[in-house]
Amino acid sequence: MKKTVILCSLAAAAMGYWAGHVTTASAAGNHVYEFRRYTAEPGKLEELQARFRDHTDSIFKKYNMKSVGYFAPEDDPLSKNTFLYILEFPSRDAAKKSWDEFRADPEWQKVQKETEANGKLVDHVESIFADPTSFSKLK
Repeated sequence: MKKTVILCSLAAAAMGYWAGHVTTASAAGNHVYEFRRYTAEPGKLEELQARFRDHTDSIFKKYNMKSVGYFAPEDDPLSKNTFLYILEFPSRDAAKKSWDEFRADPEWQKVQKETEANGKLVDHVESIFADPTSFSKLK
């Protein structure tokens, strides 16, 4: 009986620590970052970059999708067909909500249809969500 009480007390203390740690981390304002890599269809990289520059970035802002940066690889073969960018969100749930709203946006749907009138711009997309490390300047 004594062992059960001790184990229950330890489990309760561990759960309390964990709950406090999670709450503290969230309250500290840590965000989640999404790293996205687009592989463009052959010959479509410049059109894809133009779509982001002229349309996509401003639509992202409507849905609290904060652009951290857009990047073009320097070295072949990636420099010929790859577009990279990073978005910042308050949480994974917020990212999902923002992406759902973005995809349903009539302006985005119109832009996508118009910019793909002569064929798809994107062959495939890779997405990685990541948390900043304790020593990262980004939080």
